[in-house]
Order: sequence, then C-alpha cells, then structure tokens
Amino acid sequence: MIFKRSVQREFSNTAAGVFVALFAILITTQLIRLLGQAAGGKLASEGVLALLGFGALNYMPVVLSLTVFVSILLTLSRCYRDSEMMVWFSAGLPLTAWISPVLRFALPIVFVVALLSLFLSPWALQKSAELREKLASRDDVSQVSPGNFRESSNAERVFFVEAIADDASRVKNVFVSSVQHGRLGVMVAAEGFTEAAPNGDRFLVLLSGRRYEGVAGTPDYRESEFSRYAIRIEQKEAPDITASPKTTRLHRLLREPTLANLGEVVWRIGLPLSALVLALLAIPLSFVNPRAGRSMNLILALLIYVTYSNLTSIAQAMVAQGKVSFAVGLVAVHAMMVVLLLVLFWQRIAVYAWFRMRR
Repeated sequence: MIFKRSVQREFSNTAAGVFVALFAILITTQLIRLLGQAAGGKLASEGVLALLGFGALNYMPVVLSLTVFVSILLTLSRCYRDSEMMVWFSAGLPLTAWISPVLRFALPIVFVVALLSLFLSPWALQKSAELREKLASRDDVSQVSPGNFRESSNAERVFFVEAIADDASRVKNVFVSSVQHGRLGVMVAAEGFTEAAPNGDRFLVLLSGRRYEGVAGTPDYRESEFSRYAIRIEQKEAPDITASPKTTRLHRLLREPTLANLGEVVWRIGLPLSALVLALLAIPLSFVNPRAGRSMNLILALLIYVTYSNLTSIAQAMVAQGKVSFAVGLVAVHAMMVVLLLVLFWQRIAVYAWFRMRR
C-alpha cells in the first residue's frame, strides 16, 4: 500500500511538470500564430483570447496523452537509474506487476481524453468557427482600432482614428481615404460617430472636417470644408458555416455514416485508445541500458509515439477515402501496437529470467 501511494505520488508530480511544459509550448505556438493573423488583418484582436482557449481545448487530448506517456516513462527510467528496479526484481516481482499502478494512474486521464476527443474538442472547433465567421462579418468601421490603419473589405477605403472617446460613442481625429470612379478622396475630421437611418442603413458621420478630391499624379485637386459628412457603411452578410466532420457531434457522425464521418470517428476513438496503449508501452520502454546511454530509451519512445500518431492519422484518411473498412481502420493500428507491447514485455521478462538463471 505504501509503495502504491509512493508510485502514484511520483507519477502525479512528474505528470504535472510534463503537462505544464507541454501546455506552455502549445499556448505559445497558438498565440504566435493568432497574433500573426491579427497583425496581418486576418483576425480581429479581440478574438485572440477566445480562439486561443478553443484551440487549447481542441489539442488537449493530444497533450494529455503525451503527458501520461512521458511521465510514466520518466518515472520508471529513474527507477532503473537508481537501481530501484533491481530491488524490485530481486524481491521476485515481475515487470508485469507495474501494470496495476500504471493503470491506476492512467485510467482517469484516459477517461478525460475520451471525454475531450469525443465531445469537447468538436464543440471547441465549432465555437471557434462560429467566432471567426462572426468577426469576419462585422462591418469595416467596427473593426477600426485607434492608431492603426484599416482597409475596407473591398479595398476601396482606408480608415484611421487617433483615439476613441471614453464612452466609445465617438472617435477623435478621423482620416478616411477612398477611391471612387478613378478619383482619390481624402477626408480628415475632428470627430466622428456611427448613425443608423430609419431604413436600417448605417452611416459614418464626420464632423468639422475637410475633403480633398482629385486624380493621383495630377495637380487637379479640389478642397472643401464640411460641418457634417455621412459615408454609407456597406453591410456584410454573415457567411454560412460549412459543416465538417471535425465539428460534428458524435451521435450525428454515427447517424450519418459517410466515409468522412467514419474516418473522424476512427480518429476520435483512437485518441483514448492510443493513450491507454502508450501508458502500458512506457513500462517496457523505460528500461535504461547504461552502455547505450540514458537518452536512447527516450528517443526510441518518442519515435514510437510519433509513428503511432501518424499511423492513426493514416488510418483515418484511408477510412475517409474508402480504401479500408471502418472496423479495420479502427482496430488495425491499435492491434499492431498491442502486439508490439506484448513483444517488448516478453523481451524484458526473458532478459531478466536469463539473468537470474546465470546468477
């Protein structure tokens, strides 16, 4: 009992450190990508945090699976390096006795992975798509931010505001450049605000400003002053969100068993299955050979993880393309890894049985 508690504590402590490291890498890479899109004008800055959360939730099953695998691998490798495994084997306990404490630690996390991959990740992808479509359907004026030039969606106007009032009802020092019928128009105004007409049209109203109009490259320019100038804001229609298997709920995928939907089911079910198999694979893979170096088992383990993940993706693609049946795509890769698991267990047990006989 004391041993099991000690092992569970070490598994948990190692998993916490591994998860923090992997989650930090995930958040950093996602944040850099989203900030790049926001800087390029492809994404509104106010949507970055929400999309970051949805993206983290989508990738969480992969992060948790890798956390379980690496934490068990590191813990058992430390036992080999500190000769605790030699004490374990000298007491007559086989390598398979580690299966029980490993499963006790891994099964709750595998359950969370299943919950995320089957239900929460598709929900996060759906909400992310809805938010992106909502941000893309906003009018050009709504996307203007202080201190930044903003081009309209049809590339006919450029907006710039220096500051926004505290109540956000008006903007200060407005600049608008537009091209109409081949003539360039530039307007500057002290302030501006949006106004809705009775018919539903929206206008950008500029107050106390000047307008310069002419043809670029020629001296033919006209200058005029105005106390009030209204520019009609083109309304965008919200585009329909295209349904995809990745954002479809599980019960609908099963109710509509198209090839693409079945391929998505293979991927979703494969994530918790692979997390469980990887947790058990970490037991024989944790063996440390002093002659080969301490990092060899880690390199081999990561190579197996990458291969396992890629094979699952290939199985999903082959089911979606109709090259293999759903049952084969769902079972084949995991069955192959289970066979590898049994071979590795047999190899380690045979080595220690031979060693004990020589002694």
